[in-house]
Amino acid sequence: MKKKLMFMGLTALLCLASCTTKKEEKEETGKFTVTNPAVIDTSFTKEYVSQIRSVRNIEIRAQEKGFLQNIYVDEGQYVTAGQLLFKIMPKIYEAELLKAQAEAKAAEIELQNAKTLADKNIVSKSEQYIAQAKLEQARAEVALAKLHLSFTEIRAPFAGTIDRIPKKLGSLIDEGELLTSLSDNSKMFAYFNVSEPEYLEYQNNVKGRGNSTVSLLLANGKPLKYQGKVEVIESEFDSETGNIAFRASFPNSDKLLKNGETGKVLMTVPAKNALIIPQKATYEIQDKMYVFVVDKNNVVKSREITITGEMPDLYVIESGITANDKILLEGVQKAKDDEKIKYDYQKPEEVLSHLKLKAE
Repeated sequence: MKKKLMFMGLTALLCLASCTTKKEEKEETGKFTVTNPAVIDTSFTKEYVSQIRSVRNIEIRAQEKGFLQNIYVDEGQYVTAGQLLFKIMPKIYEAELLKAQAEAKAAEIELQNAKTLADKNIVSKSEQYIAQAKLEQARAEVALAKLHLSFTEIRAPFAGTIDRIPKKLGSLIDEGELLTSLSDNSKMFAYFNVSEPEYLEYQNNVKGRGNSTVSLLLANGKPLKYQGKVEVIESEFDSETGNIAFRASFPNSDKLLKNGETGKVLMTVPAKNALIIPQKATYEIQDKMYVFVVDKNNVVKSREITITGEMPDLYVIESGITANDKILLEGVQKAKDDEKIKYDYQKPEEVLSHLKLKAE
């Protein structure tokens, strides 16, 4: 009987301890930390989708009609300025040149005879002038025939890389038909669009814009090892998008970048009175970002936010919340919509002091 009573007492004690532990766990689960978004002047790195273009990229087209007689280069080959690329069968143009040269020779003889006769007053001086005009016309025909003949040889106007060659040997080429493209990839341009507010901040804040230096994130997610520089800003905004185009240049000595690539330009953007929150205060659902906002009755409500920039540990907020909103900092994963909570408040300055921040 005594043992039985001892066993019952021990059981009751264990039950009490278990209930106490569960109560403590429940109370622990109900603890939250709340803060406000911070408003500061700072700068952050923003990504801009960009189109990459060669410093020079042109189409090589035939200037005369004829059969493609020779192809001296291959696709993807690097060529030098003046190098012979294609030759269109020149026979007809060679014949035209010979004909023009013969007519010029005849005009010279005719002029010489007219001059001799005019000196002897057998014919008038006007006959000599007419013969002179005929010679000049014949010489012009020779020059034109030489020009047409030169057009049968297509040469590279500058050093660069040959693109695809759609025509094969023996193809009949029309005047103006595309033979290939030529790209000078020694330096590359990255074009990207910037919103009007960001453009104004960029222009008005020389210190915050990072001396116009930008980086390039390639399609594989890796950065280009060379830094670029913003060189050109277009003269007007796009009325439909409200954006203005920037152009940054990047060195390309290893020829990694090609015309037509895509990437992301990383530019330092100054932000005046920026609304900042810790990244850990957010959660994501189907590519949309949310925070929990605590109302005056201590009830949490989820709210969608729009992020305009990112820094280590921090997000720059464009819309969705204000500086007066209280948001959950700790316990985001445990909170539920419309749940009434108890919390400890932490000042934004204290929160930011424990996070990475590049503030000015």
